[in-house]
Amino acid sequence: MANFTRIEVATVMKDTGLVPLFYDADIEISKQVIQAVYKGGARLLEFTARGDFAHEVFGELNKYVLKELPDMVMGVGSVTDAASASRFMALGANFIVTPVLREDIAVVCNRRKVLWSPGCGSLTEICKAEELGCEIVKLFPGGIYGPGFVKAIKGPQPWTSIMPTGGVSPTKENLEGWFNAGVTCVGMGSKLIAKNAEGSYDLEKIESDTRNALDIIKSVKK
Repeated sequence: MANFTRIEVATVMKDTGLVPLFYDADIEISKQVIQAVYKGGARLLEFTARGDFAHEVFGELNKYVLKELPDMVMGVGSVTDAASASRFMALGANFIVTPVLREDIAVVCNRRKVLWSPGCGSLTEICKAEELGCEIVKLFPGGIYGPGFVKAIKGPQPWTSIMPTGGVSPTKENLEGWFNAGVTCVGMGSKLIAKNAEGSYDLEKIESDTRNALDIIKSVKK
């Protein structure tokens, strides 16, 4: 079961402002990536379950994190149905992120008081998600909508908490644009979890970019 309550997860998302996300089928490599973002200051990670046997990889990773990095909040993304959400929650997922709004996922997550963040692309979808108990909606794909969309939403709905994913990069200009528009946090994947020319994860760059991104976010939110 989840090691953190949905309120605790939402608070960490709001306080840090950054949710790194990635997927790799290799457990040992995944451990190294988690260590890199952790050393950089991140305290959340979304494991995007996009490969075969992803639940087995996540289960092993979560055991590792619980033992070695107990204040790291592990969640799962790219979840497409209630059965998958239940499987990952049984493996200890602290939050569930989905590419679209699915009521069946809302029901199973709410039943266990686990934070869920559905991908939304319109004010109608955002309102529906909030009616279903969503704390933080995922704006996806964020790069298509941009900070202007967030600012427009926050006008009539200042209570809405938004996490754009896609179109987010660890640069001052990009992060300032999103946070000045009013996002609660951002999800960042390949722009943060960098690989070198040989196709291997550049762990030092990942750690450095994570630290720099968090510093930028902290300065913008002051």
